[in-house]
Amino acid sequence: MTLEPLDPSILPAPVDVSDNRQALAMVDAVIAGGPYDATWESLSRYRAPQWYRDAKFGIFLHWGAFSVPAFGNEWYPRTMYRRGTPAFDHHVATYGPHDRFGYKDFLPHFRMERYDPQDWVALFKRAGAQFVVPVAEHHDGYAMYDSARSRWKVTQVGPHRDVMGDLFAAVDESWLIAGASTHRAEHWFFMNGGSEFNSDVRDPAYADLYGPALRKEMNPTERFLEDWLLRTVEIIDSYRPQILYFDTGIEEPSFEPYIRRLAAYYYNRAAQWGRRVVINYKWESFAPGSAVLDIERGTMGGIRTDVWQNDTSVSRTSWSWVEGHDYKSADELIQELVDVVSKNGNLLLNVGPRPDGTIPDEEIALLEAVGNWLAVHGEAIYGSSPWTVFGEGPTAPAAGSFTDSTADAYTADDIRFTTMTEVGHRYVYAIGLVRPENGRMRIRAFGTGSRLIDRPIIDVRVLGSGERPEWTRGNELMEVVLPASETAGHGGAVVRIELEPETTGTRIDFFHGLGI
Repeated sequence: MTLEPLDPSILPAPVDVSDNRQALAMVDAVIAGGPYDATWESLSRYRAPQWYRDAKFGIFLHWGAFSVPAFGNEWYPRTMYRRGTPAFDHHVATYGPHDRFGYKDFLPHFRMERYDPQDWVALFKRAGAQFVVPVAEHHDGYAMYDSARSRWKVTQVGPHRDVMGDLFAAVDESWLIAGASTHRAEHWFFMNGGSEFNSDVRDPAYADLYGPALRKEMNPTERFLEDWLLRTVEIIDSYRPQILYFDTGIEEPSFEPYIRRLAAYYYNRAAQWGRRVVINYKWESFAPGSAVLDIERGTMGGIRTDVWQNDTSVSRTSWSWVEGHDYKSADELIQELVDVVSKNGNLLLNVGPRPDGTIPDEEIALLEAVGNWLAVHGEAIYGSSPWTVFGEGPTAPAAGSFTDSTADAYTADDIRFTTMTEVGHRYVYAIGLVRPENGRMRIRAFGTGSRLIDRPIIDVRVLGSGERPEWTRGNELMEVVLPASETAGHGGAVVRIELEPETTGTRIDFFHGLGI
């Protein structure tokens, strides 16, 4: 493949970010104004907003110059400089030596010339998503927004437009919630392989892109940590995201005081805007209760008291666009969503656009399949809460991170539960993970012997059907005959039971009770 390398003459001079005193003083002034200060005791007063608890489902976007080589995964900017890796060998064979064609030379070819943010957001709405979280900056140091702290940004090199700002505007116009993710924390070592041989990482002219490129065993310097803080502050102030997602890297002890300052700043800024916001974090980088825990490509073993999030992708292969994806099925994605929600979590589902700004047809089809299922069965998802137990059945997915590629296949006996109270009506939903071949859904938790149903059942429905189904209830289980419309299709069927109200004179639930 022949690609023209970057023409250095198009670049302005590097941005001088060596003196941060004035910017840091501004940060500290916002923190001093409250209501939060930069201590874990203060930050632990945080509570996730109701809109986030109700939303359940959002879209993640890994876009960037790594989609130009489209080889391996989004870590190509690192692995291409790691001698002995397939990416290194592929790079030399395809583009030539690293001192002649390095990662910087992919940036002009990330053009996004077919990018239509309104079209993207229309797709996300069809998918049933309630929030959208694009990557603002990945480990590669290339800003997908208009940064004043770097010349390596989409408005200067590549698309020559603020692609994240345009997406935020389209999201806002569609009444969805916009967030941003930052993965810059690992940039301080990410390109270090290029320091070990003759590559452009060694060229001082590009040090502001490739970063310190230190060994992973070393701690980042104060200057890098200040820059990390102020780049994140810039995203907050310029774009006002209501979700701020942090990838790994910030759990390093040297980040701890900067994380506290950042969280206090963000929460205080949000208070000034009159908005409730969310920080997503991994591992133990935040104190319990001070933000929302995120588990990458995984799940919980049971119901978590506090809301949490699983971020995963439509592909097992990569977060970004690459050739030859190993895609999950629509059924698997719906199962992940249902399992997460039953355990008090939200699902952040990633797609990876091509460098021309289009979303691959396979990923469009997967999102639309999820949306079609939610259009019929979303009553059991949005605004729901965990029930007494999260589920039943023989298949137990492994708890923890990075378990989605080895998960066992579910069966028709695997069911998840949610509940909702609406204008005095109490509903419990049994969500099948696989549709039964015989058209009969058998729910053990609804049997009289389980003692999980504490009030009489006054109504049984199958979502997607206006008819009352045939059903029986015994000591062992409840069996519901599914209507023909719910015996096939992506995802599982949903049985809803309504429990007798605790008080008389119950208000009519026009929306759920009458199917309006």
